[in-house]
Amino acid sequence: MVGHLVEGCFREETSKDQMSIIEFPLSEPPLCISCCPVTGDLLVGCINKLVLFSLKWQVINEDFSMLDFDRSLVVHIESIIPVEISFCAEYMAVMTDLEVLILQLESAPKDKANIDSSPPTKIPPARQADTEAGKKSDDYTLSAPQLEPEDFVICPKPTELLGEVSRQSGLSVTLESMEINDKKASPSQIHSILYRRFAPDVSSYVFSDDTKLHSLQLLPIYQTGQPESVGADIADGKSSPQEKELLSLFCFFSLPHIGYLYMAVKSVELVSVYRYPEKSQQAVLTPQFLHVITSNNLQCFTVRCSAAAARDADPYMDTTLKACPPVSLDICALRMQLFIGLKTICHFKNHIILLTKADTEDIPERRKLSRSLLSRKNNSVKLKMPSTMESGWNLYIVNTISTVQLYKEMVDYSKTYKNMRTQSCIHLLSEAHLLVRAALMDPCLTEPEEKEELLEAFRESCGHLGDCYSRLDTQYSHLALPYYKMSGLSMTDVLTRIDSVVEDGSQNPERGLLFYINHSLYENVDEELSEELAAKVSHIFCAAEPKQLPHALCSPCMKNIDPLIAMNHLKKLDTSGLSSVLVTLTKAAMALKIGDLNTYKKEMKCHSEMELVCGFILEPRLLIHQKKGQIVPTEFAAHLRETQPGLLVGSILGLQKNSKMGTEEADTFFKMLCGKDEDVIPQLLVDFWEAQLVASFPDIVVQELFFKLLSQYVWRLSRRQPPDTKPLRNPEDLINSCSHYGLIYPWVAFLTSSDSLHDQNYAEDLSKLQSLICGPSFDVASILPFLKPLLEDTNAGLSIHVLYLTRLKDHEQAINLLLDRCPEAVIPYAQHELKEEGLRALWWKKLLPDLCHRIRQGGEKYEVYLLSLKETLAVVATELELRDFLNVLPEDGTAAFFLPYLLYSSRKKSVT
Repeated sequence: MVGHLVEGCFREETSKDQMSIIEFPLSEPPLCISCCPVTGDLLVGCINKLVLFSLKWQVINEDFSMLDFDRSLVVHIESIIPVEISFCAEYMAVMTDLEVLILQLESAPKDKANIDSSPPTKIPPARQADTEAGKKSDDYTLSAPQLEPEDFVICPKPTELLGEVSRQSGLSVTLESMEINDKKASPSQIHSILYRRFAPDVSSYVFSDDTKLHSLQLLPIYQTGQPESVGADIADGKSSPQEKELLSLFCFFSLPHIGYLYMAVKSVELVSVYRYPEKSQQAVLTPQFLHVITSNNLQCFTVRCSAAAARDADPYMDTTLKACPPVSLDICALRMQLFIGLKTICHFKNHIILLTKADTEDIPERRKLSRSLLSRKNNSVKLKMPSTMESGWNLYIVNTISTVQLYKEMVDYSKTYKNMRTQSCIHLLSEAHLLVRAALMDPCLTEPEEKEELLEAFRESCGHLGDCYSRLDTQYSHLALPYYKMSGLSMTDVLTRIDSVVEDGSQNPERGLLFYINHSLYENVDEELSEELAAKVSHIFCAAEPKQLPHALCSPCMKNIDPLIAMNHLKKLDTSGLSSVLVTLTKAAMALKIGDLNTYKKEMKCHSEMELVCGFILEPRLLIHQKKGQIVPTEFAAHLRETQPGLLVGSILGLQKNSKMGTEEADTFFKMLCGKDEDVIPQLLVDFWEAQLVASFPDIVVQELFFKLLSQYVWRLSRRQPPDTKPLRNPEDLINSCSHYGLIYPWVAFLTSSDSLHDQNYAEDLSKLQSLICGPSFDVASILPFLKPLLEDTNAGLSIHVLYLTRLKDHEQAINLLLDRCPEAVIPYAQHELKEEGLRALWWKKLLPDLCHRIRQGGEKYEVYLLSLKETLAVVATELELRDFLNVLPEDGTAAFFLPYLLYSSRKKSVT
């Protein structure tokens, strides 16, 4: 045996005539053998055990290395004599005459190695009855010698156990690790995932070959995109073989008249059952076909491996994006070819190798373990060897046709059903689709030309399936959408393909086509239908789905529709079952396209503004289209901007509240609509932000709106930039309708000079900013960076900065600013802000000494300071007792100035 490489196991150049042989010492006679297609490891089946030999690359020295196998693991299975075994990755399949068992190896910590993970062994009733039957037959032989033990047969009932339940089969499975140097994590746990037992046909009272299993096989399907072969890594001699990424695994075994295909990875379930027209001798499974030989025929059946694997590989399968024929699709017999005396079959790539013998005499029988049914006696295997050299043997290699050629033949044959409303066309095209899909899953598919040819066939098959589902009225008509998507056909291509089906309105389109068109129009695809096709689509909806006609006409795909044709279809609609406001808005949109403003105004007056907003919410595409991921306002939206901006803002707000438009999308919409750059904020967008605050959005959104409005108000005030359009709301409207805008503090009016009031826009922006800061919801601590453009040397900037300090409770700093910039506002500020008990002391601890200090310094504002001092002394005299009042008065003050306030304080004491 060469091993896992074709070119030999030795690295050094050797004679071409030399053969490399690796010996495997076994303590017991081998019954069967299997090589893992993923790792190259070998599994040998013996009586009651399976022996695993691991493939490795052994480096002898720098110039010499060789392939070798290590005996790494022994799986003990009690009371089982394997007839056939199959090994792939960590899965082992064992088959006896009537039983099939699939085991899975799992890695575990070293301290748990060699532990039997299966449940405690319990001999099932059938096996126990079998054992007891043997004992009873021996006892009966003593009392009744005339009867043979073969006259008594115990028949176990058929059993199928899948997944975790298969551990209840009663088979005792234990592991024995044979590795001396256990550097790698070896599989140390094993459990069964499938157990299937069949009952024999005992009608003839003999152990018939008609009940024996054959052709056990594990078929792996690899993850596409992993084409690296195992041999490439071994040939480099740098590392051990890299395992291919296993996607799905299937197990096949067969009775003479029935074959079974199971899926073994992720979930264990029966995929297909094959019923042969005559007794089978052997079968071989490939990702595309099941080849079965009888005595004189080679039969070929379709398989569902690619359908199951496709669902394991792609989470978007069976959605509106992607589709695949179902695993439950009925299997088909493709062809039957006559061969005389078929004996055995095997498969390699696109070759079927057959061995035949014309003379059926002296055929070596398959190994028979015992004549008694299901007995567990260790009979030796005996093969009938020919005494003389036999003649009549023939070896055939049948080359299967290429996948693309077979696909084309099946498509050509399907045209027989082109004009027939049956499932036959779908079934045949589904088979062709699965053939191509299976070929694309081959990891050895590396040739670009071959792959592109298969991809082209795949897309074509998707288009054919889309045609079938669009024309047939079945419960699976919706599959037309994903198949058309996978075909790569544009909407124009699809409508052209089905043009003959719906031409002249002689035949109404079926549900599949309507579902595809409706969904495609909703996806805002970057495709504009021609005027002719757009008119055809409108006719289809008017005849078959009138409720969807307004929605269809609003799609950007229907941009080229003749407005007159659309208006005629809309006038025919019975609005009793539709939203009349949506029909009205669609008519108004078509009237705008024609330029008929009278009809437009007439339609818009049919409903109130709130009803019109609801209509736009039902169909946002009346206002917004998307092209190549970019938001594009419609002609309708541009007209509303000029004539009814309030309706437009309310409609976009309604779309946002109903989760039909995001915040960033709305901002982009208004910028695009007003033709502004990314950094320029149009007034209509500011109106929208203010409307969002009025609508009371969640707190997180409210804080973002605060910052947006704050920065915009500050930007305009700092640059004296007027809005580009008239604002929809003035400050009074916002204060009355929105709780986030607070009443402006009365002392702020003293800071607003008369020269700033002549500009109404400037005054309104200032009032809105002041009201926003005075509101109860604003987190004022984070706005200082936004206020820097507003300088304190202007009255507007001073009012904002003092409001900021006031909201922060920094009254001392606010008083300092007012004394420096606007002392006229100090007393109104103190009267409003220093009302609380804890703040009253600032009158005599902060305000009184600061005023006295500034009066001493004199200056232009001496009179203002003096007047403020008198007001302060009046408040302090009222608040403090006479002794405390005397303590806070300045020592260098004039007695005559303070005497009236002292008399007031003393009289207050006497009165009390």
